[in-house]
Amino acid sequence: MEHTVEKAAFSGSGTLLSGVPVELKLLAAGYCRHPEFFTLRGGSWKAVPFPAGFALIRHPDHGYILFDTGYSRRFVEETRRLPQLLYRMITPVTFREEDSAVSQLKRMGIAAEEIGYVVLSHFHADHTAGLRDFPHARFIYKREAYAAVRKLGPLAAVKAGYLSGLLPEDFEARSSFMEDAKPYPLPEAFPFAGGYDLFGDGSLVAVDLPGHAAGQTGLLLRTGHGEYFLCADAVWSSRAFRENRKPHAAARIIMANAGEYEDSFRRLVRLHEEFPQLRIIPSHCGDALRRHGKEDGA
Repeated sequence: MEHTVEKAAFSGSGTLLSGVPVELKLLAAGYCRHPEFFTLRGGSWKAVPFPAGFALIRHPDHGYILFDTGYSRRFVEETRRLPQLLYRMITPVTFREEDSAVSQLKRMGIAAEEIGYVVLSHFHADHTAGLRDFPHARFIYKREAYAAVRKLGPLAAVKAGYLSGLLPEDFEARSSFMEDAKPYPLPEAFPFAGGYDLFGDGSLVAVDLPGHAAGQTGLLLRTGHGEYFLCADAVWSSRAFRENRKPHAAARIIMANAGEYEDSFRRLVRLHEEFPQLRIIPSHCGDALRRHGKEDGA
C-alpha cells in the first residue's frame, strides 16, 4: 500500500517527535584507527581512535532494541584470509571480547535473547559484526541497503565494507524493511525527507542519510532528556557538522556515492543550525558517545 504524508508544522516547543518516549544508552564495541585528516578536513595526520558505536534502546512496549552492534570477534574470524584480510589491513581494529555488545549487555543483566530488534543503519562490518549474537532479534533496515551488497563478489564486497559471513543464516527470514513502515511527518524546516515510523507510534523514526553507504539511515528518538538523532556515518565526528568541515577528498574512495554524501553532509549542518536542541550522535564520535552516553539509562 502506498502511503502519503504531509509535512508537520514546527511547534513552538521545538520538538520533532510527538510519539512514545524511550530510554537510551550509547555504547561502543571496539574501535579502529585512522588519520584524523581523512575524516575531518584540516585535521591531524596522526591516527586517532574511532569507536564502533551502537545504541541500546528500551521501548515501553517492544522491549530492548539495538541500533547497530559494533565489532565482535567474528570480524577477526571473517578477515583472516584474503581478500577479506585487506579490510583489516586498511582498517586496523582493536577489540576485546568483553567489549562486544552481547558481553556489555550481559554485564547489565540483559540476556541476548531479550533483544527483540536490531535496527541497521547500513551494512558495513563495524555496524553488523554482532548480529549473530542475538538469535531472537528481528532486523530492520532499508531494502536498498541490503540489495546493494548481498550479491557482491568477495573483492567488491570488501571494497563496499561488507562481510556476508557476519550475517546469521536466517537473516532474510528475520528481516523487515523500513520502506514498509508508515511515513512520519517532520517539520518543514527539517532538512531531510520525512521519516519511517518503525513501530507506528512515533517512538523510533528512521531518516534517509544516503552517500556513505547505499541505503544508510539514521534514527530519531525522544527520551526524558530530549531528542536524539543517531546519524550513523553521515559524519565521523560532531566537529564536522558543528564547524562545517567535510572529510578529505580521499574519503570519496570509501563512499558509495560522493555526491549524495555531500548533500547529506550539507543537510546535517543545516539540521544542527535549525534544531540546536537536537542531540546529533555520529556512530564513531567518541566525544558524543561519552557526553551523552549516560544521560538515559536503558
